[in-house]
Amino acid sequence: MESLNTQHSALSTQELAQALMERLTISPNDWHRLKSNRNSRASEQVAAALVYLLKNQPEEALPRLEQAVGWLDKSISAPPCPTHGHKDKKVN
Repeated sequence: MESLNTQHSALSTQELAQALMERLTISPNDWHRLKSNRNSRASEQVAAALVYLLKNQPEEALPRLEQAVGWLDKSISAPPCPTHGHKDKKVN
């Protein structure tokens, strides 16, 4: 356990927040599987907001926190996948 604490103390708070954000960001490969997972989506947004707060950019943090709340209170949903929607048919 001590080596883990030593590793963390070598990183700045901002670096730890950035690492957390990178860990929680949904990768393109996982997007279809997790796009409607409210906990994953909210976690991703909260981590991004934390990074902005630590950079003293509350104006960037606030919309991400609002998005996180929207995921948790179910007031927002995942948009349809842009590659699977209806495509306009060409008329010849």
